[in-house]
Amino acid sequence: MSVSSPTSFAKYLKVPFWAQILAGLVLGVLLGWLARSQDISWLVTTLEKVGDTFIGLLKLAVAPLVFFAILVSITNLRKVNNAARLASRTLLWFMITSLIAVAIGLVIGLVTNPGAGTGLTPADGAKPDHTGSWIDFLTGIVPTDVITPFTELNVLQIVFMAAVAGIAALQLGEKAQPILTLSESVLELLQKALWWVIRLAPLGTVGLIGKAIATYGWDLIGKYATFTADIYVGCALVMFVVYPTLLATVAKASPLQFFKGAWPAIQLAFVSRSSVGTMPLTQKVTERLGVPKEYASFAVPFGATTKMDGCAAVYPAIAAIFVAQI
Repeated sequence: MSVSSPTSFAKYLKVPFWAQILAGLVLGVLLGWLARSQDISWLVTTLEKVGDTFIGLLKLAVAPLVFFAILVSITNLRKVNNAARLASRTLLWFMITSLIAVAIGLVIGLVTNPGAGTGLTPADGAKPDHTGSWIDFLTGIVPTDVITPFTELNVLQIVFMAAVAGIAALQLGEKAQPILTLSESVLELLQKALWWVIRLAPLGTVGLIGKAIATYGWDLIGKYATFTADIYVGCALVMFVVYPTLLATVAKASPLQFFKGAWPAIQLAFVSRSSVGTMPLTQKVTERLGVPKEYASFAVPFGATTKMDGCAAVYPAIAAIFVAQI
């Protein structure tokens, strides 16, 4: 092979990422079926290790990335005129769209009954270690130390600490500039590292899907088909009905122009399953759509880490209906 000839790895990188994910899905199904039908224990173990390693890498990056993304997003408010008004309106619309997404998830769940016919019973689930009230929930947001939230991946406590640190940095002004510069650099470093992990998603898909097929087979997985379809339908309704409606009626903007500009980020987020991993591209397309860079640098990191209408609104709503029906 000549030096100028592309390597196999280079050829692989030229394959569209969605195609890599799809190939990983198909390969995972085939390997899982093979491991289950032929009772190949070492293959099951290998698939499990591959999937667990991928999940472990994601967890390793999530906690510090959430912290620094929120810290940087809040401190970027210093670059925005009328920061308090813009921040409050942003949070208000985050809550409104999340509420709509939850409502859509509940309606879909009540109509389709995703938990019916699964054959599962409450005895199949693990009993929670403890239950609590709303007061316990609110007090649980405040950490007792700065290490445990990161080791236990308690996102709410990480968000709380990042918000406190960001507000404190705003109050300090120029005195906090060195730590803000460092935080921005660390955030970029973490985003780059996370992107490397996301590039391993096709391999992770092989392990996760293969292990699921090898362990549970088609029977149990088939019973979750309605539940899975409900989530995708709910997300599609939010993306292609709710957002365009709000764009046209509230923002007085063209939904077609929005999707044309935002589609690269939407596509990457769909195949990578990572709002945080898509954040750099999201910020680029946001600015390309005409959003001022100063405001985008606040809204994008904050939204990517705290405002997820799919996994944090549609999914929990449908999951609640699912659990209630078994």
